[in-house]
Order: sequence, then C-alpha cells, then structure tokens
Amino acid sequence: VFEYSEADTPEELFYPTYDLSDFSWDSINRTLNHTALTAQFTGVPATDPSGSFSNGSVAFRVTAYEAGGRDRPLPSLLHTANSSKVEFVLAGAAPRGNGSRFALEVATVEETGVVQKLRSARSIDDEYTPTIFEMLSLVAESQNDSATLSFLQWKATAYGSRSPRREDSIQCRSRGLQAANWTLPVSSIVHAYFGEGIGSTYTVSAINISFGGEDGKVYQEKRYLSWSALLGFGQPPKDTFSPLVISIMAVALGTPMAMLLVGSCVVLFAQRKRYSEYEPIN
Repeated sequence: VFEYSEADTPEELFYPTYDLSDFSWDSINRTLNHTALTAQFTGVPATDPSGSFSNGSVAFRVTAYEAGGRDRPLPSLLHTANSSKVEFVLAGAAPRGNGSRFALEVATVEETGVVQKLRSARSIDDEYTPTIFEMLSLVAESQNDSATLSFLQWKATAYGSRSPRREDSIQCRSRGLQAANWTLPVSSIVHAYFGEGIGSTYTVSAINISFGGEDGKVYQEKRYLSWSALLGFGQPPKDTFSPLVISIMAVALGTPMAMLLVGSCVVLFAQRKRYSEYEPIN
C-alpha cells in the first residue's frame, strides 16, 4: 500500500511504503462464515514508528458465490458462480500528509504463454452504480486462441463509508499494467502455492490502483476507504441496459418522433380541408 501527496509540490511525494508482508494478520477462523461464504483478513503493521495505525487497520474481505446475481451494496457488481468478490478496506489509519492519497499495488501471477490485458468499457447506464460509467477488467488470455482464462474486474470508484451511498464515492484511477521489478518474499503465499517456478514458469505483473480526489480530503474526513473487485474464471460478466434505462431512452427518443408524426398529420389534414372548400367552375 502506497501513500503519497500531490499538495503544494510539483511532483508526487511518496511516504515509506506499507509492505503488507510485514503486517501482523488475525486468524481467519474468527471471521470465516460458512453460511454466508465470507471471510476477512485483518492486519496491522508489526512495527508502527509513526503511529499511523494506532487506531487503524487494513482488511481484505472475500465473498464466494454459489450462483449468478448482483451485489446489493455499492458498487453493485454483477457476478457469476465462477467468481468471488475481494474487498480492500483501509480504516482508521492516520494520513501522514495534508493531501495524502493512497494506492494499492495488485500483483498477478500467470503461466508463461498467457497474455494479460487491461480493458476499459464505458456505458451510459449508471442505474446500479450512480455517476460511475466506467468498468475496468484485467483479463488473462491464451496466446494460442485468445480465450479468456481469468479476470479481475472493478468499477472506477471506491467508497468512504461502511454503508456506501452515491455521495461517498471516491475517485479511482488505474495505472498501466507492468512487469513486476521486485522479488516476492520467500515466505509469501505466492511461493507456497506456485512453488519455485516464479520468474521462469510463471510471470509476475503488477498494476497500481489509486484512490482519492485531487486534494485527498475524502479520506482525511472519513478515515475509511473501501474498494471492491470481482475475481473469477472465464469471461468477465457484462452489464446490459436495464429495463429502466431502456424505457427512459424509448420515451426520450419516441416522444419527439410521435410529436413530429402528429404535427405532420395535422398540417396535411388542414391543407386538405382548405382545398376542399373551393368548388370547381365547370
């Protein structure tokens, strides 16, 4: 997790990084819910010289799904049975600057021969996520047949409340996907899962996702940040126009056409009636 400031400086000022591998994490057994299919990993720095996390924590909430549907809480992501939601939560941590903003570095591990692409899709339909019109997807495709193998999908927004509303929206930006130029800790879960093939059999890439407005005041005021993403296999879900938006578009486009048609009929009828008042001379 990065913290940086753009206030009153010509360049971005980065503070010492919060390395999550140095955090102390609570046992997952305390938050594992077999009924709701949820779990939460909560951690704090093992050492905190600045005291920024004296009342704060970082958490990752994971939700699995048994069937397709849509989340109720914003950003109301559309999901399938082959996907899970991962939510990054930064709560209570004190900013180290007046205009601090935060960024999360997301690392991805793929087999050799798999190409990763960052896609952006825009839509005029914001019924489920008000004022947010952009959806981003990081997809892994096979070089042989361009088939989508897996994806990470998110809306271009985060929220500054435990019960998010439209006014709690926090601007979210994504930097380009790049090859990771750092080495993973030997004790990391990636090494435990993939073995010693990291760097030869598997490639590691990273993308930075930043949160906050131009002045970073949103987090300073609420001391809470939540960002959700969907992680799954196969093609990422695609939103279609909702019945409400289709109805609004039909009314907006159909009303002028109906008025034009009625007006044309009235003019033609008036002209025909005018000519019918004259009788032929012969």
